[in-house]
Amino acid sequence: MPAPQKISRILLKLSGESLGTDGSGVDPLAVARVAESIARVHKLGVEVAVVVGGGNLLRGAEFARCGTNRATADQMGMLATAINTLALQDGLERAGVETRAASAVEMRSMMENYIRRRAIRHLEKGRVVILAGGTGNPYFTTDTAAALRATELGADAIFKATKVDGVYSADPNKDKSATKYHTLTFQQALDQDLRVMDRTAFTLCMENCMPIMVFDMFVPGNMERAIRGEDIGTWVV
Repeated sequence: MPAPQKISRILLKLSGESLGTDGSGVDPLAVARVAESIARVHKLGVEVAVVVGGGNLLRGAEFARCGTNRATADQMGMLATAINTLALQDGLERAGVETRAASAVEMRSMMENYIRRRAIRHLEKGRVVILAGGTGNPYFTTDTAAALRATELGADAIFKATKVDGVYSADPNKDKSATKYHTLTFQQALDQDLRVMDRTAFTLCMENCMPIMVFDMFVPGNMERAIRGEDIGTWVV
């Protein structure tokens, strides 16, 4: 299966760190940069749904390792994604993009509940939909939430924003001989243990033939170039 030739709807997976300073907190300038990147893609006529992590504020897994009940720790992480969702929603609307925030965890005074058909309708009306709360269940990462929502919403691909310009055979920061892949199959990524996403998320994408574009979000215009089919990042297909 080749990379998609025409992309009309994407699920953008953002790390919480992309909204912070040096990976922590919420920095209004960082939020504005991310919002502007999304706004440029939206202006191309591409429908965009976003799943954002919460690692800039809290990592549930770290609390769990220190003795916090795992379900409680993951629920804390879900609330962190809600804070990031509200920050990104504000950034997008200041950039002139109509948005809707929807949460898998009920918080009616701040955002609507996630309902698949309603989210699809928002996308069809040209709104960016930001999805908070992960899957709404403990023990699942926001990578898995991204894979699930992309499949539910009929996205053409997941765009996984990272700090590197694709998937490499090894960590390019540690191994100067590491080579970049321009296209990979799901099986190749599994065989080489390349860890594009966590295994649950990756298996869900593989079983549903959901392509993944891994790219460097911090290079301005990269997401647009990938949408246009330029040789950016790595496609996992």
